[in-house]
Amino acid sequence: MSATPQTSAFVEKAPLEHYVPPAMPSLVGLTRAELADALGEIGVPEKQRKMRVQQLWHWIYVRGARDFDAMTSVSKDLRAALAQRFTLARPEVVAEQVSADGTRKWLLRLPGETGARPHEVECVYIPETDRGTLCLSSQVGCTLTCSFCHTGTQRLVRNLTAGEIVGQVMVARDRLGEWLGTERVKAPGLPTEGDRFISNIVMMGMGEPLYNFDAVRDAIGVISDGDGLSISKRRITLSTSGVVPMIARAGDEIGSMLAVSLHAVRDDLRNELVPLNRKYPIAELLDACRSYPGLSNARRITFEYVMLKGVNDSIEDAKALIRLLKGIPAKINLIPFNPWPGSKYECSDWEQIEKFSEVVFNAGYASPVRTPRGRDILAACGQLKSATEKLSARERMALRAMAMTD
Repeated sequence: MSATPQTSAFVEKAPLEHYVPPAMPSLVGLTRAELADALGEIGVPEKQRKMRVQQLWHWIYVRGARDFDAMTSVSKDLRAALAQRFTLARPEVVAEQVSADGTRKWLLRLPGETGARPHEVECVYIPETDRGTLCLSSQVGCTLTCSFCHTGTQRLVRNLTAGEIVGQVMVARDRLGEWLGTERVKAPGLPTEGDRFISNIVMMGMGEPLYNFDAVRDAIGVISDGDGLSISKRRITLSTSGVVPMIARAGDEIGSMLAVSLHAVRDDLRNELVPLNRKYPIAELLDACRSYPGLSNARRITFEYVMLKGVNDSIEDAKALIRLLKGIPAKINLIPFNPWPGSKYECSDWEQIEKFSEVVFNAGYASPVRTPRGRDILAACGQLKSATEKLSARERMALRAMAMTD
């Protein structure tokens, strides 16, 4: 299947490239078993590996070490051996944009690429008074072609590795000063309650996470490890456009909260908005949701529903949505459409969104309307597209300099 045309006729795209590892791999993002294997490669005896893994885990994920020399509780000989074979590299911040509402978007260059153009992704930090949510990408570009989503207009370049996914969390903690022993950033809009700037993770950035299953699974395992980054799986949400065969496996092997990009109540409309629906129609998708491992009132599925004026926002649509979700412990997240250049859709009128929400709420479902965040920097839901690709070299250098000095 061609990956170039960007019309709703194309359900999925094929990757254009594959991961090219750096000459010296980073330890960031390795599972504990993989980290033990890496120690074995440099001659650490098997009986010492569990203890050494714990040491490295603490330095990498609690203290945020950027080089092995900082690991003062590790012997000099082991530090030297590690430095000869491995790095602690994470993605490089090419540009940082801060919205008027405090939302931050980072354009990140991935390590280890060769060729004319390095690979880059975007991730977004959304602060609120009592929490901070980090939106992570799972692919360079996106497999899918959702017609309302700016990210979906990109080519699919390749899947991210687990290390590149975890690396986005590392970068965000670097930029916010959230490592043990470092000083936190002081800036308007950052959380003022709680003890963490990054308390929640959503896999809702660039890419379809369930088309990069193994890397996403391993990355979430690292992120949720209680001795490191320690973000509970109940605070991690994986969003899918409906890759039905992988949903049960996600519940069994990943165990995070699940969000489903639904956006329509009829197959003919969802075929247009989310062309993957042609492969996995609504009935099959909802059957998979009803069988999601661990589903309960305490672990509800979030159904995401973008509000498109005159397209899917009628009261009849709201009533049909209630009928569709009957029997599924669910929350319905209503998302005002975030306009982007070239889109054919408009956001529903606010009065209509409120009417839609009221119908859903009166049926017994939580139906919060997501407050648009970061619209002024194209960081809102569905807007990630690395717009900086079109900047001149001089403009890119200026943004990079700002990111280095802020």
